[in-house]
Amino acid sequence: MIGAIRRAFSTPDLRNKLLFTLGIIVLFRLGSFIPSPGIDYTQVQQCVASPQLNEGGFAMINLFSGGALLQLSIFALGIMPYITASIIVQLLRVVIPRFEALHKEGASGQAKLTQYTRYLTIGLAILNATTLVATVRSGALFGQIEGCTNLITNDTWWGITVLVITLTAGTGLIMWLGEQITEHGVGNGMSILIFTSVAAAFPSSLGAILREQGIDVFLIVIAVGLVLVALVVFVEQSQRRIPVQYAKRMVGRRMFGGTSTYIPIKVNMAGVIPVIFASSVLYLPSLIAQFFNPETNWVEWINTYFTTGDHPIYIAAYAVLVIFFSYFYVAITFNPEEVADNMKKYGGFIPGIRAGRPTAEYLSYVLSRINFPGSLYLAFVALIPLIALVLINANQNFPFGGTSLLIVVGVGLETVKQIDAQMQQRHYEGLLR
Repeated sequence: MIGAIRRAFSTPDLRNKLLFTLGIIVLFRLGSFIPSPGIDYTQVQQCVASPQLNEGGFAMINLFSGGALLQLSIFALGIMPYITASIIVQLLRVVIPRFEALHKEGASGQAKLTQYTRYLTIGLAILNATTLVATVRSGALFGQIEGCTNLITNDTWWGITVLVITLTAGTGLIMWLGEQITEHGVGNGMSILIFTSVAAAFPSSLGAILREQGIDVFLIVIAVGLVLVALVVFVEQSQRRIPVQYAKRMVGRRMFGGTSTYIPIKVNMAGVIPVIFASSVLYLPSLIAQFFNPETNWVEWINTYFTTGDHPIYIAAYAVLVIFFSYFYVAITFNPEEVADNMKKYGGFIPGIRAGRPTAEYLSYVLSRINFPGSLYLAFVALIPLIALVLINANQNFPFGGTSLLIVVGVGLETVKQIDAQMQQRHYEGLLR
């Protein structure tokens, strides 16, 4: 590993990209600790350190913000508005023909879709900032802990406006930093910032387990974490390769085609998106119940079964939603008919399968067979923190599971591939040889 790092930094161009990326990461982490204007930061620190704190539905947002949400810093919203905007724009391709046409136009169309994503990110950031300020004023952010009901020192309309603008600008700055990493760094800028936010919570989570559960449980968690990382790496790298043969054709006096390639279908094609969707849907009932009388029957039922993750009904609903959204997202992002048409257009075919509709049906069949174990795998990984809550009461502190593990391993693998590809462009050897 040390030799691989030395080879990467020995290449001047790649060294500059790595140092630029590290510099952006440092700026991103510094922004997570700069308090927003008009916030009682001393009281916020006491509320965060309170043993009564239960993050609840804000755990997902706090995870993607690297802990900046509960710190109420200028980067409190984190990268979540951009993630939500990207998913919405991708899903709208199915509904709006204009978006699908832009997707097929190539680089120019992708640039327009990226611009739409930026505009939508700012709009969602304004909405999220307003919601966050209202949540802070009501005291719901810290679960109505005494002394944490209203942490805003300047509660005038002007102070609230400045706070909303600051939080929105923080999201815009994060989006710009991610684009700079993509353009001038090692690539995958947004993913690297998400990786940084998630990985930043690992030391504190492991430290909390060591303090609260003891050295025995801590060692067990480390061992389980290593096994889970190996499992996730194995599954994320697993794929079904469908062979494709291109027929030879004459263009003028030159012969084209006659090559063989394959279509890689990953076991986990949906990535971490189904887990995010499932967590968001399960949080909606408890969010709606906060606006009604807690003594109402249906509100009591929701607070009993859908507020904490240690109830069997919650665990079962979570698993079912992850499996459902896994099939849903793959069905939207991978179109077998489009792939079959492109293959037919360029003279490609799957050996033993006729071009056109039979190829699309075969791809759909293979995709459904591959997606079944992939969805079960996602459900298993997503339930690991809930299982940890039942076994060792470490839901908020268990780092090896759910979105955190999938993001850290997935982004880590992609970043290593990016660095390896750039090294192979300059040397015969890659990062890991």
